Amino acid sequence: MSAAADPASPAAIAEEVQQQAAEWLTVLMSSESGEAEHAAWQRWRGADPEHERAWRHIEAVSRRFNGLHRGAAAQALAGTPQKVVNGKRRQLLAWLGVAAAGGVLAAQTDAWDGVRALRADYRTATGEQREVVLDDGSVLSMNTGSAVNVRFDASRRLIELLAGEILVTSGHGAGSDAPLVVATREGLVRALGTRFAVRQQDDYSTVAVLESAVEIRPRDGTGAPLLLAAGRGAVFSRHAPAAPHAIDAHAHAWSRGQLIVDDVSLGDFLADLARYRPGVIDCAPAVAQLRLSGVFPLADTQRILNMLPNSLPVQVRSRTRYWVTVEPAP
Repeated sequence: MSAAADPASPAAIAEEVQQQAAEWLTVLMSSESGEAEHAAWQRWRGADPEHERAWRHIEAVSRRFNGLHRGAAAQALAGTPQKVVNGKRRQLLAWLGVAAAGGVLAAQTDAWDGVRALRADYRTATGEQREVVLDDGSVLSMNTGSAVNVRFDASRRLIELLAGEILVTSGHGAGSDAPLVVATREGLVRALGTRFAVRQQDDYSTVAVLESAVEIRPRDGTGAPLLLAAGRGAVFSRHAPAAPHAIDAHAHAWSRGQLIVDDVSLGDFLADLARYRPGVIDCAPAVAQLRLSGVFPLADTQRILNMLPNSLPVQVRSRTRYWVTVEPAP
């Protein structure tokens, strides 16, 4: 087998080429992909043998998933929340096993999580917020691209967060004497009569307490659980929580259909906005550090993008509906 067709050595593919391959898959998966996009994609493949090798690797991994990769990749692009501008592309690379030699195993694990999310008790699509009242009177506000399973019995009230972000207001109806617990991949968050938010990130979870307190118990932790009071937040892995910090007063404006920012970088703003629309938003490094403040309605992300040139020296280019680039104004 020639080097150009060898899918077995993904670590040798340059990171920039990995990013480009992920972008092209995003474009080709979109419903608006047409002849022009396919022709441009073929030109990219033919421009460099490494481009072709990266694409062959994507195809090889896709075959291993027996056709499941499109749904799994779509779930990745729809849901998981990122702190960096290119987070969604990195997540897609992880699904496809391109970024590292161990990527295939990681992608298979993530694909299973994606399948579970698609079959969850309650789900939201990209850009959708939803409110669910549970049997005990607890109110579950679900952010964009979220999925949960709910299991209530006599011993505990369990909410399993499979993807995305939820805001929980604990109820006091029938069965509310049982502990209310949110489970993430990294551990358990137990409510102590409270209102709190939990978000599932790629490899860690975050908690923010708005009222009362919660207890955080990492799955593989050996110490005592962390008691987190109102007004505080924490990040935790499977092994331990990080030091608590003060929460952003506007962090949960999404539950009111708003994105509120105060002097944040454009790069961080677009990374957050990208959670609320399908596809990819790229931010050119030359404008990523521009500062932005405002209150933005999440119901129309395209309107938000269209407004950016009114307040910042940028232009917004749409290659397709699912691939937008924000770059310096001419």
